[in-house]
Amino acid sequence: MAKPIEPTAPQYLRPHEAAQYLGTSVSTLAKRRIYGLGGGPKFCRIGRAVRYAKADLDEFMTASKVSSTFEEVGQ
Repeated sequence: MAKPIEPTAPQYLRPHEAAQYLGTSVSTLAKRRIYGLGGGPKFCRIGRAVRYAKADLDEFMTASKVSSTFEEVGQ
């Protein structure tokens, strides 16, 4: 019997999975989401459930890259 073809949908992670993927705490991720601290990663809300697309987490990490601590100050 042929295996059904699954659609190529983006993979979504729960907050604890997203925090583990980013190497941060669930608390830090929640604070970034709630207060907008550090412009955290984009997220989806389905009712009360929060989900993060892996692609958005990767985009957030790429946008957070700096070459030196001097860049972090904004100079």
